[in-house]
Amino acid sequence: MAKDEPKCAFCGRSRNDVGILIIGPDGANICDECAKLCVEMTNSQSARKNPAAEEMSPAKVADTVSKMRTEKKPDAEPLKPIALKKPSEIRATLDDYVIGQEQAKKVLSVAVYNHYKRLNDKLFGGAAATGTASEVVPAADLKNVEVEKSNILVIGPTGCGKTLLARTLARVLDVPFAIADATTLTQAGYVGEDVENILVRLLQAADGDVQRAETGIVYVDEIDKIGRKSDSASVTRDVSGEGVQQALLKIIEGSVCNVPPNGGRKHPDQKYVQIDTSNILFICGGAFVGLERIIGSRIGNKFLGFDTSVETGKELSAEQIMAELQPEDLFEFGMIPEFVGRLPIVSALSQLGRKDLEHILTQPKNALIKQYRKLLALEGVELVFEDDAVSAIAEKAIKLGTGARGLRSILEKIMLETMYELPNRGNAKRVVINADVVSGSAQPQISG
Repeated sequence: MAKDEPKCAFCGRSRNDVGILIIGPDGANICDECAKLCVEMTNSQSARKNPAAEEMSPAKVADTVSKMRTEKKPDAEPLKPIALKKPSEIRATLDDYVIGQEQAKKVLSVAVYNHYKRLNDKLFGGAAATGTASEVVPAADLKNVEVEKSNILVIGPTGCGKTLLARTLARVLDVPFAIADATTLTQAGYVGEDVENILVRLLQAADGDVQRAETGIVYVDEIDKIGRKSDSASVTRDVSGEGVQQALLKIIEGSVCNVPPNGGRKHPDQKYVQIDTSNILFICGGAFVGLERIIGSRIGNKFLGFDTSVETGKELSAEQIMAELQPEDLFEFGMIPEFVGRLPIVSALSQLGRKDLEHILTQPKNALIKQYRKLLALEGVELVFEDDAVSAIAEKAIKLGTGARGLRSILEKIMLETMYELPNRGNAKRVVINADVVSGSAQPQISG
């Protein structure tokens, strides 16, 4: 430490060892911790009763601060192996919350199982890898093999369940989970959020426990919006497109990141929390609108105009086209090769049909109709949706083109007047919703 480097006159720590150092005249400096302690001593009951009882000398403050630092703090709860479920068990839990997307569920179940099996083996070794009681003894040539992390790319239209799949996976494994929006991110040094801020949300989800946060899942939504905007040379940098992809490379692959604990922009005098991302599973999701045309063009399934039913080649469904996805299609869309290479597992979700939407309304544990039934049950009222009403709601969502995301807004409009009037009607016992109510040509049937 340089002789002229400012330091706290009370505890003697330098600027680099404290959060904030307030510089005073002739070396009368004080750090944030000593200043806080001085305020506490000033406001103490004894100081208020007898101001002379607390002598605010540097020696006294420094001694108190020293004692506070040397006090034994309770040890943090040791990290435990992740309780792993078999891929079939993970898939069964996903079925309770997510309708359809059978292939995607299988891909994600295997990917997550392998990721946390790898993590358990890396952190704890032996039987902890699979959670079994038997000792796992790998072959001699496999003992020094390190399994690399496999992040996941989920592609699918809006409202098909991408975010719900990621959130349900985190619930199954009981690990910290955070959702980040790629559209708010910019390259470091420009207006917007730095990519490290996505780790702030994960740290908050882990209640500030860095070790636990380092075993979590981060879902980065709208990842397609950071595609390279243009291949042509430009005097301005693509700071919200290719620049974000480049900034995400190291975080997704695995590196030690300095994260501001409260988020926001970085500055030199700020305290940072170091998070190792090598064990964090990143799931990136996006709609990738237009990707099917890129794939169709490559495989000869070319479309005429905007009518995808008229084709010059063999007729293929959207699911069949997406099944032919190759990395070069993502390159042409605007994703840089280095970024695509860090997302080796790709799962394409399909557009939800009418039957799928009907099941979403009624079957999952948190089905939307069940939620409204519970809301009315708290008023002592039974809510009944007839089958034709459920079908009409699904058809309406398909016309809107919003998938499952639009179901709640449709239900809110249907139920608004009823939920407004019911608290004023003490004798109501039953509410029936049919297809005419959904179309707007009739009112819900309320009976006492």
